[in-house]
Amino acid sequence: MSQYNLTDHYARTMLAAMPRAVDNNSTEDRLRRIEAITDTQLAHLGTEDVLQELLGRVRNVLGADTATVLLLDNTGQQLVATASSGLEEEVRQGVRVRVGEGFAGRIATELKPHVIDDVNAETVVNPLLWRKGLRGLVGVPLLTEGELLGILHVGTLSKRAFDDEEVHWLRLVADRMAVSLRGQLTADERNAATALQRSLLPSQLPAIPGLDLASRYVPGERLDISGDWYDVFPLPSGRVCMVIGDVVGRGLSAAMVMGRLRTTVRSYCLDCEDPGELLTKIDRYVRHFDSDVMATIACGVWEPSLERVHLSLAGHLSPVFAAAEDESRLVTEAPVDAPIGVSSATQRRHSTAVDVPYGAALLFYTDGLVERRHQPLDEGLRQLREAVHAGPAELLCADVMSRLVGVDPPGDDIAVLAVRRQHPEAPSALRFDVDAVPESLAEVRSQLRRWLPNMGASADDTADLLVAVGEAVANSIEHAYGPQGGKVCLRLEAHGDEVEITVSDTGMWRSPRGTHRGRGTQLMRQLCDELTVSHSDGGTHVQLRKRLAKGEAE
Repeated sequence: MSQYNLTDHYARTMLAAMPRAVDNNSTEDRLRRIEAITDTQLAHLGTEDVLQELLGRVRNVLGADTATVLLLDNTGQQLVATASSGLEEEVRQGVRVRVGEGFAGRIATELKPHVIDDVNAETVVNPLLWRKGLRGLVGVPLLTEGELLGILHVGTLSKRAFDDEEVHWLRLVADRMAVSLRGQLTADERNAATALQRSLLPSQLPAIPGLDLASRYVPGERLDISGDWYDVFPLPSGRVCMVIGDVVGRGLSAAMVMGRLRTTVRSYCLDCEDPGELLTKIDRYVRHFDSDVMATIACGVWEPSLERVHLSLAGHLSPVFAAAEDESRLVTEAPVDAPIGVSSATQRRHSTAVDVPYGAALLFYTDGLVERRHQPLDEGLRQLREAVHAGPAELLCADVMSRLVGVDPPGDDIAVLAVRRQHPEAPSALRFDVDAVPESLAEVRSQLRRWLPNMGASADDTADLLVAVGEAVANSIEHAYGPQGGKVCLRLEAHGDEVEITVSDTGMWRSPRGTHRGRGTQLMRQLCDELTVSHSDGGTHVQLRKRLAKGEAE
């Protein structure tokens, strides 16, 4: 049966539930009241229009001067004026009433009707009511399945008593409103949660040289949204942070918490790159600002070389590790600490370094992937280990989802994040651009740390070129452009035992500012075998050549 299209049988049932008429109420009057709220034309109206139409009919049937709905806000602590007929200023002025206070707050607390015949500062907390001249009020709660959505109150400018039958009818109106509101609120919340989650989950994973990345997100059955999320982002130091989490709860509130956690992780990661310390800070943040929140998080921070990843687990299931020609395994060497939001302030969170050889893969996931109603968790983890392999990340995600999900709708949200360390197949030539700002030096260093070892550079070679190239880029950033900014282009080439690195800009160099300048050029000459600097109307090119120590040793 539609929530709007009440049948004649239902109308007769409502009529039978009403108290028998007193002397001044006829059967026709009771039928008219029932028809006022069971009219099938209401089925064609949106929720706001239904509320407004019903409030108008309430005033007409009861001969009242005002009818107002106040809905409970998402904190459950305040009632907010949402719709009114005859007291529209209450809505337009954003009136709020704390649960437990005054006339409306009492109804919300006791969950039963309440009538007063003297409206003043002692009986109501909203001054608009007595300034309007109201003398009597009757209010009822809006309830669905025992859950409070708000209250409905009706007021009169003249003294009058509301009888039991009128109060009972008003409760039927409130039930009618509550059904309509619940359906709309549920749909609105689901749509808002879905939109929020889609906006916060990465639409595309970042391109990180040396790492092959893939992911999946699937909502649970009934398409209900929860707080599952993941994120991947490079850091200024050249490290890469990967995080996956699951907020306890469902719906819009869980999605909003997920959004705050994602933003907080990114913010704290700029100053704290140890995952154990990072999750400690996140935990303190949650316990202070969101004390009723609990979440699990798995965080991995990769070193710039990508040779190892540092893991910390806050109540989250261990990731699965797979190396070439080896069986996959759970990363049990990383201890599982308490979830976010439930640990003590003195509890120490762990950070575990895991070596990741070329070709090895890591799979992070949320519990919806392995938990089933009629299956032990260990069985789900066994199936997962059998499905994980050291192949391409996209294929790994596809195989895992095919094995553990198949065609069955998942009972809970599922988030999966796969990463594989790629084999050293870096091109002998690499070109990339960075913005001419000091923050770009970190990206330059990261690119060099990954490319140079693949070309055979030793640790000393890499250290020398990091300094030399850094000086060249810093000079372009400082001298080439004015406030409008620009780009710095880097071209890296390997020729046998020698590397050639060119740093170019398209600006017009300004004169050096300050004294004791020019040491950068001297440093570049000392660290490289050859330095060439050329200026033209089209910009400046700095070319660095260095013979690798590996070649000399051979």
